[in-house]
Amino acid sequence: MCRTGAGREHCAALRAVLLSAGEDSGMDERRGRQAGVWLTLLLGALVLLNYVDRGALGIAAPKLKHELDLTPYAFGLAVSAFAWIYAPAQFAVGWLADRFCVYRLIAAGLALWALATLLTGFVSGLAMLVALRVILGVGEGVAFPAASKIIARHVAPEHRGIANGTVAAALAWGPALGTFAGGLLLASVGWRAIFWVFGGVTLLWLVPWLIASRPHWSDRASRAGDSVPVRTVMREPTPWLLGIGHFCNTYGFFFLLAWLPLYLVEARGLSIGTMTGMATAVYLVQGAGALLWGWGSDALVRRGWPEGRLRKGLLSFYQLSLAAAIVGAALATSTATLFGWLLLAGAVGGIGGANSYALAQIYAGPRAAGSWVGILNGVGNCSGIVGPILTGWLVGRHGGDFHVAFYASAGIVGFGALWWWLALPPVEPVAAAVEPGIPSAAAVE
Repeated sequence: MCRTGAGREHCAALRAVLLSAGEDSGMDERRGRQAGVWLTLLLGALVLLNYVDRGALGIAAPKLKHELDLTPYAFGLAVSAFAWIYAPAQFAVGWLADRFCVYRLIAAGLALWALATLLTGFVSGLAMLVALRVILGVGEGVAFPAASKIIARHVAPEHRGIANGTVAAALAWGPALGTFAGGLLLASVGWRAIFWVFGGVTLLWLVPWLIASRPHWSDRASRAGDSVPVRTVMREPTPWLLGIGHFCNTYGFFFLLAWLPLYLVEARGLSIGTMTGMATAVYLVQGAGALLWGWGSDALVRRGWPEGRLRKGLLSFYQLSLAAAIVGAALATSTATLFGWLLLAGAVGGIGGANSYALAQIYAGPRAAGSWVGILNGVGNCSGIVGPILTGWLVGRHGGDFHVAFYASAGIVGFGALWWWLALPPVEPVAAAVEPGIPSAAAVE
């Protein structure tokens, strides 16, 4: 990754991010430098694997749906089962990330979701598929509250965009890698191999993580005494407002992640090979865009732009653009036009993955970032419960026609553009989240 020109620039930016932030725990500079780089890169790999495994069901859908004899509604039910526990678990995981060792929490969660992915290759019916999707949701729930906890602890405000952009790029490249590899497996050896290969590869991540994180299992920042009481965070209205905006953000993303392969093959009549290439290209563009949007927003912050207003504006721009792209894709009359609209969705998609978490990190500060992102993700990922069932019902009701489902998705995403800009209070650290003895920073709006 660091050998190409773009890769070298990105790795250099990552190192600048991590070295500028310092270490809350008072570790010496050399230890902090080495730990920061490796842990951040491994968190990027964690999120990449998270979305490889999460999107596996959508990739397998063209063959899995027929072999298991699933109706559109039943398939939507299986997709949504992931979020039945993933969304509410975010509240608990955020609290755990602020009070206990976040490094061990991540390892346990990944091991659980990797096993659930692997076992999905053995399912024989809807009930078993739903049960394993629920277990997958429990395991994957650790990723974003834990990653935000670490970013809030180590990253300075002027580098917050590239740090979260790294996670957002992994969030997009996970589906890209999963779609490409899964599509090849689907076409050559069938859908079950997708889950066996993806689950096994994910388990291998534990080896470097345990090596890199083990020295930090007793860090001061991981101890309960340094966290903000969860009841204090729950009484704050702002994380709930962020969660509503994130619901609109994730609704559009999950709609495309879960339904795009099936839509391209069944509704548009594309081959599995063409579907794989098209969807992979969209996610590659989204990942590259996440890094560029993160780098660009940091550059503007360093030039004196108000960070809060900038990140809110980017989120509103993103959701308006995504809503337009979803409508455009539904109305496209040719494969080339459809691909163009999907590329637009990918080009702006990286904004949503980075800036919603960055706003939560600004409000929360290092001590409460896990709990705040837990609420943000908990409310936001309810779209993963509502969206697949609603989409499956709409597609089934209209005889396999996806148009109404596309319009519903665009409407929810477009509402989010207004919400980010109008509903949030001034973006500044909340007093309860600031380190003891350090006054709250001035507003960054």
